[in-house]
Amino acid sequence: MRTRTPLAYCLAAVLLLTVTACGDSDDDNKPDPMRDDQWALDALHLPDAWDTSKGDDTVIAVVDTGVDPDHPDLKGRLVDGHDFVDNDNKPKDLNGHGTHVSGIAAAHTDNGVGIAGGAPGAKIMPVRVLGADGSGSNQNINLGIKWAADHGADVINLSLGESGLMAKLLRGGTLNAAIKYAYGKGVTVVAAAGNDGDDVQTYKVGTPVLVVGASDTDGAPASFSNFGVDDAVSAPGVDILSTLPTYRTKETLKDTSGYGKLSGTSMASPYVAAVAALLHHEGLKPDEIMSTIRSTAKNPKNNSKLGLGIVDAEAAVKKKDS
Repeated sequence: MRTRTPLAYCLAAVLLLTVTACGDSDDDNKPDPMRDDQWALDALHLPDAWDTSKGDDTVIAVVDTGVDPDHPDLKGRLVDGHDFVDNDNKPKDLNGHGTHVSGIAAAHTDNGVGIAGGAPGAKIMPVRVLGADGSGSNQNINLGIKWAADHGADVINLSLGESGLMAKLLRGGTLNAAIKYAYGKGVTVVAAAGNDGDDVQTYKVGTPVLVVGASDTDGAPASFSNFGVDDAVSAPGVDILSTLPTYRTKETLKDTSGYGKLSGTSMASPYVAAVAALLHHEGLKPDEIMSTIRSTAKNPKNNSKLGLGIVDAEAAVKKKDS
């Protein structure tokens, strides 16, 4: 059965920004010119966490729409991936979503170009399972997860829609088994909660996955974010600036400058995948990574829609030493 699934950014509005600098050097003496627009990095205390770990040599698989392979903020950050839509080894992003997710997770940082990534030392493995329209088959997503686990991924990010028939398949179908397969290979799987504003358990209870909802600039739950998953956490997912393809796609019809803002739990999930990469570099296993992120999340007002709370990267990397 082929199932059409919406991406978790379905509510997103795109604001494309013009950037004048281009290059792919990784010069630590050149600040990223758009860094001040990345409010989420500070909300998650990621820059403070980088004093301990930047996720060096950790591979984050982005199972999504692919990636712009020549983007100046991603070129050199990529390892070999696969395209399950066209059945080749060139997972070029024809939509824009996967490129945006990839930049959030691990764009070049302090290279004098564009933005900073959540895990500056990590690499991205692009696995294309969704087409130009953002839809794909349950079978391809399942295959993509397993392929990533078999080809060296340390963390897998799933920024997928969780509504309608797809949600039913996730609760009782093959993706639960694929996630368990990846976990058995030593991979930490992080997944977006979805954008329906519903109280919904998207995966079978006991599936080893870290589900992420979205928060806004005030630290409140985003109005569109799903909630209710056991042991879920939250991360910024509103007006998130990241990379976009430098050519025309669904998300870059009006501007191919290479950067823009999207909103959705799709944007929250790769921030948490980045934190998982920082902890992986410090030697933690998937169970330890998930428990550390969960136990250090902050929810001072006990807002149930935030789950356990908003992730705190600095607290997470420091706890592993305690």
